[in-house]
Amino acid sequence: MFFSNQAFAQKKAVFIILDGIPADVLEKTPTPNLDKIAKVGGYTRAYTGGEVGGYSETPTISAVGYNSLLTGTWANKHNVWGNDIKAPNYSYWSIFRFLRKSSPSAKLGIYSTWEDNRTKLIGEGLAETGFFKMDFSFDGFEVDTLTYPHDSDKKYIQKIDNLVSYEAAYQLKTIAPDLSWVYLEYTDDMGHRFGDSPELAEAVALADEQVGRIYESIRYREEKFGEEWLILITTDHGRKAEDGKDHGGQSDREREIWMVTNAKELNPYFENFIPAMVDILPTIARFLEIDLPENALKEIDGVSLIGDISLVNANTEIENEQIKLTWVPIQKSGKVTISYASTDNFGETGNVDNYSKIAEIDLSAAEFRFPIAELPPGKLKFWIQGERNGIGVWLIR
Repeated sequence: MFFSNQAFAQKKAVFIILDGIPADVLEKTPTPNLDKIAKVGGYTRAYTGGEVGGYSETPTISAVGYNSLLTGTWANKHNVWGNDIKAPNYSYWSIFRFLRKSSPSAKLGIYSTWEDNRTKLIGEGLAETGFFKMDFSFDGFEVDTLTYPHDSDKKYIQKIDNLVSYEAAYQLKTIAPDLSWVYLEYTDDMGHRFGDSPELAEAVALADEQVGRIYESIRYREEKFGEEWLILITTDHGRKAEDGKDHGGQSDREREIWMVTNAKELNPYFENFIPAMVDILPTIARFLEIDLPENALKEIDGVSLIGDISLVNANTEIENEQIKLTWVPIQKSGKVTISYASTDNFGETGNVDNYSKIAEIDLSAAEFRFPIAELPPGKLKFWIQGERNGIGVWLIR
């Protein structure tokens, strides 16, 4: 579903990552600006880290989480396993590439305290991303040690965060890119150094102020130009329960994140379930009416948090020599079509996988079983398509 530039100009989106803030810390720290945004839309606890013990288990590490948001997939697909970002699989496009493809005139912005977000995760200027280019970028100050000499207290990161937030607020107010990413780091630094502490709470309060100035710019654009904006704020991981200093594992507190948004059409998935980091991409895509290619859509692990949906929380397992597919219906009626592919052409080369239809059954059945002997061995990719959304799951034998 393509849309005119005129229609698109009325909708804009920005997502913000505030690094390393556990949900329980956020909830007990005064955050008037985040509260103001949540009052318009909503707040929820969420999760990152994929399926514990499953094929999609994903380290609760910063760059890994950022890329799960950017691509709507877990690490088994996007292939970022640590902050070194060794070999991203650029077959899994970022939300920025999807928007540029769907609407070539769209303007894209990034305002970040870590340059690798643009150069490695988005992959700006790389052959593997088709030499993709952002329109506006404001980053790289952490490598300017003359202007921002590094100190053990990480005050230089605090200063850069503040600078980034001011520039983001200014450009969103004056230039207003159609899709922007703001990344602020200081909260994670205070978590690593002090753990659960007054220092971390103070950093959260400062991040709230920085979000506030960005939100003021959005409100200005809405009131002055009649635009409709989506703002979605999250964190990339939690912290260990013992002292709140580190992260990376699969404990409940390390996996638990949160989301704040001004979205007004939040669906039952946002309100009654625990959504995931990978749900942010399809949410932005639906809001901006981005046309997602079918082969890429089947790879996205998330579900939109706004608008009508048919099903959530799909899973697959082997039980008594049968493949068992399950899902949670959101619609009260309707059908689902179940299909599978026994190749991973998309992940390996970016090419299309051919799906074969297995069955069409009632959505309300919430599961489907069939003998495992009927399908070929190895990796199987299933697609469960409802009227309003579909979900893909893998089975690796």
